[in-house]
Formats: sequence, structure tokens, C-alpha cells
Amino acid sequence: MSKLVIVESPAKAKNIKGYLGKGYDVVASMGHVRDLPAARLSVDIKNDFEPKYAVIKGKENFVKELKKKADKADYVYLATDPDREGEAISWHLATLLGLDLKDKNRVTFNEITKNGVKNGMAAPRQIDIDLVDAQQARRILDRLIGYKLSPFISQKIRRGLSAGRVQSVALRLIVDRENEIRAFKAEEYWSIDAKFTNPPERKVFSASLSTKGGEKIKIENKEQSDSVLSDLDGASYVVKSVKKGSRKKNPTPPFITSTLQQEASRRLSFQARRTMKAAQELYEGVEAGELGTVGLITYMRTDSLRISEEARAAGNEFITETYGEKYLPKKPRYFKSKSNIQDGHEAIRPSMPKVTPEQVKPYLTNDQFKIYKLVWERFIASLMESCLQETMKIEIEAGEYIFTATGYTVKFDGFTKLYEEKVDDEKSDSASPLPPLKEGDELKLKSILGNQHFTQPPARYTEASLTKALEENGVGRPSTYVTITSTILNREYVKREGKQFVPTELGEAVTNLLKDKMPNIVNVKYTSKMEADLDKIDSGEKNYKDMIRLYYDDFEKPLEKAKEEMQGVKIKLKEEETDEVCEKCGRKMVIKVGRFGKFLACPGYPECKNTKPLIFRTKAKCPECGGDVIEKKTKRGSSFYGCSNYPKCNFMTWDAPSDEVCPRCGKSLFKRKGNVLYCPDTEGCGFTKPAPRKKKTEE
Repeated sequence: MSKLVIVESPAKAKNIKGYLGKGYDVVASMGHVRDLPAARLSVDIKNDFEPKYAVIKGKENFVKELKKKADKADYVYLATDPDREGEAISWHLATLLGLDLKDKNRVTFNEITKNGVKNGMAAPRQIDIDLVDAQQARRILDRLIGYKLSPFISQKIRRGLSAGRVQSVALRLIVDRENEIRAFKAEEYWSIDAKFTNPPERKVFSASLSTKGGEKIKIENKEQSDSVLSDLDGASYVVKSVKKGSRKKNPTPPFITSTLQQEASRRLSFQARRTMKAAQELYEGVEAGELGTVGLITYMRTDSLRISEEARAAGNEFITETYGEKYLPKKPRYFKSKSNIQDGHEAIRPSMPKVTPEQVKPYLTNDQFKIYKLVWERFIASLMESCLQETMKIEIEAGEYIFTATGYTVKFDGFTKLYEEKVDDEKSDSASPLPPLKEGDELKLKSILGNQHFTQPPARYTEASLTKALEENGVGRPSTYVTITSTILNREYVKREGKQFVPTELGEAVTNLLKDKMPNIVNVKYTSKMEADLDKIDSGEKNYKDMIRLYYDDFEKPLEKAKEEMQGVKIKLKEEETDEVCEKCGRKMVIKVGRFGKFLACPGYPECKNTKPLIFRTKAKCPECGGDVIEKKTKRGSSFYGCSNYPKCNFMTWDAPSDEVCPRCGKSLFKRKGNVLYCPDTEGCGFTKPAPRKKKTEE
């Protein structure tokens, strides 16, 4: 019998074909094959929000060939990704191919390994219509909001803008945080910090002033600090109390999509798109030497913390063999997923726990290795015994003043032998043990200082902290966070400063307009409730058309009211001035945005209507004629570089020019792949050298 298996990606198709062998034809759909056409709304509002799907442009021939294959096959298996989006793709495929939706032709693979594929093929089921409806509800609502609201804000602010169900909330969080920072007023405070020894011990330890007369002390300025230091001049310091205790530090759960993105950002400075690209490759399968072509991690879009007992047993066996039985907890540890998780998939884990990162390092790209190492260590650590610490708190008396010192020692390292999670704004937690002390010990003062501090404003959002905030507030889904951050960056609503997101004037204008006229769209609690209600479609608790009808009604009425109230109103943004002088009237030209992108215009319009292309000049000179090398853009937004004297000079390159010149011939050096600077005069010179490495920032 011939069997057709349809997956989403070519890489996965190749690997699955290797496991299934003869009798199976495995083809890739390359993602969605049918969708709402972008040229129009494609939702019939009057006909109960009926979606008008069509084959995606450019995939017509593929669908024809797929139909031929399906007609010839004895059986068709729909093996798209094991999530809501994958379920919808299978439904669209079944509809296009004329398959019976009651047939058990849907298979899923949590991992692309021999066992993972075998287990998936052994358990075919019907397409889950509730999951499909959940995807349709989100898709239709997003289309309605995006296509109805985007033209409104474009008309009122600037051409080409967009708004969305989740992106607008994410932008509001960033704008609100910026407003908090602007409103913040730093307050001065002082601490009194001392260093002591306990003769005859030589070890120096630190303590800070905490109370005076039994009340917590607050020192607001230098005068108060100096007064306290004066009181303590010549004082004796005696240990008032020693409190010993113990604490247990438990490992963090294995990764879900959002926590993987956050940890990769904090630990590796990876943007979410980069993280997910490497994770996708690891899931779909890589050539790994003696292991063959194999998926090294389980499916990377998941909200679940569940792990299979088979994986747990393999991980436990590795821990016992590598670290010893004491590193394995006596009672297995189970992590509880949130109640509103999307699907019952496993957490992100290595598909073969015994395969260490070092074993497969020679076969992986740098990014793949870093992500696999992160996933593998986090999973193995989650199965290990807790870290045990002995704590000590000491109170030191100096008259009516009390100093405190805390410290801890590690009694048993447990999971920290392998891995510890990084956290945002991590404070130093000194593991230095305090010297042996007992009540009544007289201490020797080594130094005492008053130190000035200022309260700090809240930190701006990074990609990691924004993802965390969206997840905690129940806004959007981990699989959509990459798209959200990309959109608000591409629309120039925010910009990056290092790792931080800073709203632009445009971003603030969009948020302020929506807060004023469409408050529900940027209301975190409202959007969270919408997300929770949409989740109920997954389980069949709610009908997806009812949900769309309810939320569209909430959306349409304020939008129509806003359009009426703002007839003829245009929000004016401050224009970015350049050093380019208008040759017609002498004013400094400004950057404007038109139908075809940015351009230079005279601010004297309509008296002066002079415009010209916006050119980004580099410091490099053309190697052929000596003209300026300028940056240009393709229609898709990719950068390339050419001579400003075009068309007289046809010099063009994809390689970025540098600020350096060739030490041999004096021509500008360019940078090519491999981080190499080279002289473009290859015939007469041919000079090359390694490019200087930049300091590590957000990649």
C-alpha cells in the first residue's frame, strides 16, 4: 500500500521519510496552504463572520500536485505540527484534498526520533475541530481588528501604520513604563556599612546598620549619616545574637516556549527569533554522526511542563550514572502547568536525555549547540536533588545601634552542580560564609563608611521581560511573541537601546490615540479576558462564532464613534530634521514617510515643494571612481551598497563598508562573511585582515 504523509517543513519531511522507509511518500506543505487573502478583509461580517479562505498565492501548482498524490495514495496522513496552528493546517489540507473529517488521519510527533515517529503513526486520530475553531477565532478576530483599526490610525497619524489585538497591548506596556520612568523622582538615602574581624580570626566580613533603639533606621542625607558615624566613634561592637538555619533551593521546571526565549535572551543575548530558529532546527532534525539524522529536542511551541515517564527514567539514569544516587531526589518532582495551557504537549526537553551537548557539538552550528545545551541542562537539572544551604544571621550591637550580617554556605550543591536560572536584575547573593561567631564575642572594627544611594526608576522592558509580562498577564501566546516584538520594531513604534525597548514619538502617539478612543484594545485585563475566553473554544466550552460576535460588537461601536469624533483631525508628529540643506530655499530638510518609504522634504511646504531621496552616506569611498559609497535598500528592505555617482559608476556590493582604509593602497576596506575585512582592489592589492570584534551586546 502507498501512504502519503504531509508535514510542514522539508527538513522534517526528509527525516521522517528516513524513519518510515518504503511505502511512504512524505511531502512538506511549507506551512499554511490556505488562508484569508491579504488584499481584502476576507471575512463576511453580514454572513455571521464567515471566513473566505483561498489557496495562498504561489501555492496553486503545489496544491494541484498534492491532490494528484493524494488521489493515488491508499491512505493520507496529516502530520503537521502538534499545536493549534498545525491542527488548522491539517484541516485546510483535508478540505482541499476532499478527505473525510471523520477519518482518523491526523498524526502528531512530539519528537522527530525513530520512537517518536513510530508512536505518532501508531496513534492516528480525527482532526480536533475545537482546536481548529480556536485557531479560526483568533485569525478572524485579528483580521477584523487589524484591517478595521489600522486604516483609522494611519489616517489620523501617518500612512502605513498598524494596530492589533496583542501588539497594541505590548506597545502600551512599553509606553506606560516609559511614562513611569519620566515621572520617577529619585530619592536620596544613605547606608552605614562596616567591616569586622573576630580576633584571633583574620577573616573580614561585612555588616550594615539596620536599627536604632529597636526601630528600623532611615538615613536621608549626609548630615544624618555623619551624625550616626559621630555617635559610633569609639563604640565597641559585640555579637548580640547568632541565628543559624537551613534552606532548600529547588530547580526550575524544564522550558516552555516563553521561558526558553527569556533565558536565551538573559544568558546568550539571543533575540527570540534567533532562539526559535535554532530550536526549530533541533526539533526537525540534524545530522549527528553515529546517531544519524535525528531531532534532538521535543516540539518547541508548548505551554506544558509535563514530561513523559520514559524521558524521566532516561534522565534519572543519566544523573545516577554521572553524578551518583545522592543527586537524585528520593521522591520524583512533578511541575504543575498553568490551568489555561494551550495543549497537552510535553515541556521542551532533549529527545534523548543521555545525549550530552558535548557529544553532538561537532555536528551543530554555534546557535544550535548553545540552545541544545540550555535545553539539556535545564531538563536534567529539573530532575536533580535540591540544593541545601546553611544560613547564618548575625546581629552586632553598638550601644543603641544594631548591625546585621547574613551569609550562607552550600551544604549540598544538588542541581546547581549543573545549572542555575538567571533572573532579570539579578542581585549579588554572596555565598561567602561568615566566620564562626557566638553570642558575646567582641569584634574588631576594620572600617566604617556612610554610602550615598539613590532610588532607581523601574527598568525599561527588554525582549525577555516583555515576554514575561505578556505571559504573566495572559496576553497573547508564546508562539506569537516573536511576531509581536518584530512588528512593533518594524513599524518604528519602539527602538532598541542595547537590550531595552524605548518607545518612539510615533509609538506613543499610536498608544495615546488608542487609549483615548479605543480603550479596550490597549486594556491588559480586557485582552487577557479575551484570551481566556478564546482558550475555552479549545475545550469545546464556547462556540467560536459566538466569541467573534461578542468581541466584534465591543470593537465596532467605539471605532465608529472615534471616526465620527475625529473627522478632519490629524495628529502631527515632530519631524526629524537633517543636515541636508534645501537648495531651493535654504531650510534644513526633514525626513517624511510616504507611500514608498522615507524621503527628504523641505519643511517649507507648500511654499517650497522640494523633495529628494533619503540617502545614507557611509564613510567609505568608491574603489572605482572615488565617489561616496551610499547605503541602498532592495524592495524587501535588505541593504546593499553602491556608488553615489550611479549611473556613471556601476559599483555595487552586498558587503558593508568599514571606516578603515587599506594600508597598502589606501582604498576603503569592506567586510565580508567570516568577519574579514578586505580590499576590493583584488587584482592590484588583495589585502585582507580579521575585522575587529565588537563588544558583546544584544545580538
